[in-house]
Amino acid sequence: MDFELLLVVATAASGLIWLIDRLVFRPRRRARLANEARELGSEAGIETKGSADHEPMLVDYAKSFFPILLAVLVIRSFLFEPFRIPSGSMMPTLLVGDFILVNKYSYGLRLPVINTEVLPIGEPQRGDVTVFRYPEQPEVDYIKRIVGLPGDKVRVDDQRLWINGEEVKLETTGRYEGDANLKHAGLTTGIETLPDGGPHRVLMDTDRRLGAAEWTVPDGHYFVMGDNRNHSNDSRFWGYVPESNLVGKAVMIWLHWNWQDGGFDAGRIGRSIDTD
Repeated sequence: MDFELLLVVATAASGLIWLIDRLVFRPRRRARLANEARELGSEAGIETKGSADHEPMLVDYAKSFFPILLAVLVIRSFLFEPFRIPSGSMMPTLLVGDFILVNKYSYGLRLPVINTEVLPIGEPQRGDVTVFRYPEQPEVDYIKRIVGLPGDKVRVDDQRLWINGEEVKLETTGRYEGDANLKHAGLTTGIETLPDGGPHRVLMDTDRRLGAAEWTVPDGHYFVMGDNRNHSNDSRFWGYVPESNLVGKAVMIWLHWNWQDGGFDAGRIGRSIDTD
């Protein structure tokens, strides 16, 4: 189910019900009550009848929920949207069970559902951790790191990455311990420094070789990769992310909860998703 579409429809429907009642049916109810009061011929009658003028239940609910739905729609569509990390493709930066906030205006304000840009504010930068609609299944949201901008030549050879002919700095830092129940425990950790993007941590499975390939990123598209380099379904396998598919930039972890791996972890709350 497309929650954003459902939210737009619910907001529009509740607002329309409230507006029609206010412009059409509420004046009619008041006129009817006034006529009844005049027939009774007393101020007491007006007060009695007026106190019985209850709005229909549907209108009452619409009037109550419309401002709440509108506030949620504005915040979710133009400011911040919450997401939950479902897989380990962005480890060690993001773990399964992390709940993150995505800045929706980092790449410009867009209309909900149709995703048309109405106000350009900023552009994606190399190194951004971004949420986007998966090009092969647009109703599904993915999260990866942008490593290639429009026009970039990207080359990947197993654990090594080249951008525009220059090898990206990669420093091996040791063994990933993680949790004993995690299948990724024991992988090699490293710090990669993208051009103009700053350093970030990566995981590498040195026993799993993926070969070498090179791509030239077309205009209006981006090349993305997971920080868990050998366990990520990303641009290496299905191509580029169109600019229109971008949802926003991941900025902060606001909660971590994963029943399969220790449950609640207060230590991850408030962590910034920046290069570090």
